[in-house]
Amino acid sequence: MKNILKTVLTGILISASLISCQSDMTSLNEDPKHPSVLPSENLLATALFQSSYYMDNPSVNFNNYRFFTQQWAEGQYPQETQYDLVTRNQPRNHFNRMYVYSLNNLRQAKENLKNEVETEDVRTNKMATLEIEEIFIWENLVDTFGDVPYSEAFKPNEILTPKYDDAKTIYVDLIKRIDAVIAAVKPSAKGYGSGDLVYAGSMPKWVKFANSIKLRLGINLADVDPTLAKATVESAIAGGVIASEDDAYKFKYDGNTFSNPVFDNLVASNRDDFVPSEIVINTMNSLSDPRMEKWFTKVGGIYKGGVFGELNDPYSDFSHLNDYFRSSTTASNLLSYAEVNFLKAEAAARGYSAGGTAVDLYATAVTSSMKENGVADVTIATYLVANPYNAVNWKQSIGVQAWIAMFNKGLACWNFTRRLDNPTLVNPPKSNLSSVPYRMPYSDQEYVLNGANVNAAASKIGGDKATTKLFWDKF
Repeated sequence: MKNILKTVLTGILISASLISCQSDMTSLNEDPKHPSVLPSENLLATALFQSSYYMDNPSVNFNNYRFFTQQWAEGQYPQETQYDLVTRNQPRNHFNRMYVYSLNNLRQAKENLKNEVETEDVRTNKMATLEIEEIFIWENLVDTFGDVPYSEAFKPNEILTPKYDDAKTIYVDLIKRIDAVIAAVKPSAKGYGSGDLVYAGSMPKWVKFANSIKLRLGINLADVDPTLAKATVESAIAGGVIASEDDAYKFKYDGNTFSNPVFDNLVASNRDDFVPSEIVINTMNSLSDPRMEKWFTKVGGIYKGGVFGELNDPYSDFSHLNDYFRSSTTASNLLSYAEVNFLKAEAAARGYSAGGTAVDLYATAVTSSMKENGVADVTIATYLVANPYNAVNWKQSIGVQAWIAMFNKGLACWNFTRRLDNPTLVNPPKSNLSSVPYRMPYSDQEYVLNGANVNAAASKIGGDKATTKLFWDKF
């Protein structure tokens, strides 16, 4: 594993550009110890690290999901909680990490894999692994930006300025791709080895993950295309989704070559700027939530959150994230067992066949989050009695509990709050926007390099604004 991790750094440098040129004289200077064509396994490892690290990164320079859901507040520099998405170029940075450093490596891995010596079944499974990971990143891009370059992307010899595809059209295609790749998997054959830094080559787990992405896509479609949503969700659940914490999509950091991004931003960088918001502290306090003890420190014997959108200084006056989140080896849990259970509970509440009633699946979802965070069974039972499922207002019931459970799982949390509108997030008084953000604006570089297409995309959705809702966020 360490050899793969070390080579990942080389892979980033070699594969960062979307266009490569090769001289006829290259073969005279080949170094067999440092091949110019990286094995697909190394490129997969690079993509897994890049996508996981930057989807989970709490830096104010990247995705800002934790601020979009108002679960973190800032200390000395509150601009990002005031939704300043311009100064630090967050849209550009996230766009580039997903396209250049993640998707591009997977596309190159697919090309390189074609020329590698493998049995056909193993090659099929390796290609399936690359495809499922690629679909996962495309889903992140669509759920972050909306319409994005898709069908014409990664064709540098043909198209230098790719069009922006309709977000729903991409969704429909991703669902088709999931069905196709699951059907292609050879369950009895191996996949990748040490370069698979998530599932270590377990194809049954990759299939469960693929179905779980499909479940997430289907639920997001519920308010815009109920028929497709129901069929997609029911098919995903029947096919087998993540069924335990062991199945969850987790990128595991070794704390040496790679460290958890929260650790890097809160500990390694010696920052004293991020605190849990009073919104999350007050909500969990009102519910007597036992996860607070695991997650937060106390100040003067109480939990005290920072005011979202305001300067919260001095740092010592507020609760901090506990050591639970501050380890260099904490995995990035980007599609968790708890999330899948909340998605199933929502599916049942919407009248879909989800493998149980909304009441039971809600209890399972809350329980799985509690167990993930080390809460005892008797405490979980007490919590469920005090906070039962409310069928009359199921969006609030599921929405608030999912928002809590997805703490430190940024995109998953943002999807729940946008789709269910619970809890109610209030635009801070000093906000730079007219409302809370519903999408990330497009990268500023796109207006320079791909101006006609990004302007057309912006016009199509009514303006490239963070306050413009995604196609599936109807209410």
